[in-house]
Amino acid sequence: MPDADSAHVNCGTHGRRVAAVVCCHLLGARDQVVGFIENNSDPDDLQAWCERCEAMFLAEGGLTDDFRRFNDFRVVCDFCYAAIRERHA
Repeated sequence: MPDADSAHVNCGTHGRRVAAVVCCHLLGARDQVVGFIENNSDPDDLQAWCERCEAMFLAEGGLTDDFRRFNDFRVVCDFCYAAIRERHA
């Protein structure tokens, strides 16, 4: 859950860490690889979503309300983000 400093999150596993954003599908897919698309070229701005979200983003032409509902962004810490990337890339 994010804290008052939006650049950091208090992770239940890793403590206070740098915040990252992923789609709900990356968190929910435990027994399958769903792809990992980083959608920011800034290495300090950790944002990613799965292949289905990428297809929806392209079909919608951007960050529409329907896309946001489908993606259902979640905040994780940078360590969790790295583990998610390793699992789904």
